[in-house]
Amino acid sequence: MPSFVRRGLETLVRPFPAAEVTSHGPEADPAEGGVERDAVDAIWNAAIGAYATGLYPALALCLRRGNVTILDRAIGHAAGNAPHDARDAFKRPARHDSLYCMFSASKMVTAMLVHLLEERHLVHLDDPVATYLPDFARKGKRHITLRHVLTHRAGVPRIPPELADPNLLAHPEQILSLLCEQAPSWRPGRKLGYHALTGGFLLGAVIERVTGKPLRQVLFDEVRRPLGLASFDYGVPASRLKDVAVNAFTGPPVVPPLATFIKRALSVSFADAVRMSNDPRFLEAVVPAGNICTTAAEAARFMQMLLDGGTLDGVRIFDPRTIARAVAEQSYLELDLTIGAPIRYGMGVMLGARVASPYGLDTPHAFGHLGFTNVFVWADPDRDLAAALLTTGKPALAPAMAKTWWLLTTIARRIPRVDRREKSGARARASVSRSEEHTSELQSPCNL
Repeated sequence: MPSFVRRGLETLVRPFPAAEVTSHGPEADPAEGGVERDAVDAIWNAAIGAYATGLYPALALCLRRGNVTILDRAIGHAAGNAPHDARDAFKRPARHDSLYCMFSASKMVTAMLVHLLEERHLVHLDDPVATYLPDFARKGKRHITLRHVLTHRAGVPRIPPELADPNLLAHPEQILSLLCEQAPSWRPGRKLGYHALTGGFLLGAVIERVTGKPLRQVLFDEVRRPLGLASFDYGVPASRLKDVAVNAFTGPPVVPPLATFIKRALSVSFADAVRMSNDPRFLEAVVPAGNICTTAAEAARFMQMLLDGGTLDGVRIFDPRTIARAVAEQSYLELDLTIGAPIRYGMGVMLGARVASPYGLDTPHAFGHLGFTNVFVWADPDRDLAAALLTTGKPALAPAMAKTWWLLTTIARRIPRVDRREKSGARARASVSRSEEHTSELQSPCNL
């Protein structure tokens, strides 16, 4: 479709020449990760193609292969080039180390903290949520288990309309009270329906009740500090609001029936959800299912740890069996009543597939999570790949999103498959060689 026609029908940003708005992070020679240079070039060219559609003010992509960062770049502007910004507005370049909101990819992180508690025998996944949050038993919810919540089968997907007020995010006890007073939409376990925010608030409350610590502190103690992640956190402090890339609604207008599906999932219109995503009240809050802010490199590092069975650079976070349990398939070709499409879920993760995969064609063993919208954080054991694609353009549905699909498919096509048995031996040797260096890094004051 000609660009002038698209601009008449869609809300778009003005793309800049790639060479002027690209930021490079530290990248190893692709050969160290077993990837050819022209494969990395092809992937980045596909990323430039996605940016050139005008759907994304900024796009950040980090790929790790064989525990080596082969690509860590950003393109576009973190602020100042949204569709309704003045042409002479100050444009803050997007950097590889800019902060982006992962949105629903945060669910995976919160879920893994629950799995960690199960690993330590502090919770059991088949315990009712009411075991830890007694008031949740009200209105017929006493049989909803942690497993039901993790697999989107709890029957409480509806977001209370009161959450449309961002002021409520500063009062998690009130949010929990609203959820306790809700009646389930179906009997637990009977149906599948994506829980956009509700499940996260429930799991976050369970984690805090069991550990006696705020959720941010649990994440810091169990993941951020051991892995040396500087920013990977629920929201940001007020002093870092300026570091978070600004989101923008892009693409065609959202009309029924898609608008109906979206409002049912989010309890607000699509455009209102995008606006709320830039609200300081959202960005400074703790939203367990939706507001981890981080760099693409740190998101990929988290996935590298999961890919490697819970250990990274000699530091163990999870037992390998915990990872295996989390990524085990829980639904197959079953209609998700919230999304209106069949989704493969694990327990807290979305799974890939051979054809209808969120992570590119022929990625049946990939796992990770999507975020609102066109945020992809995943690992692919078949390719020894850990990846994060974070974007600030928020189209609901647009023909040019085919370029984003092509980027994901190019990654799957150009990153070679590995013999998973050979990978295990090579990874063990590499982990030993890096463990001493990582230990010295953790002792640095900047990582404490």
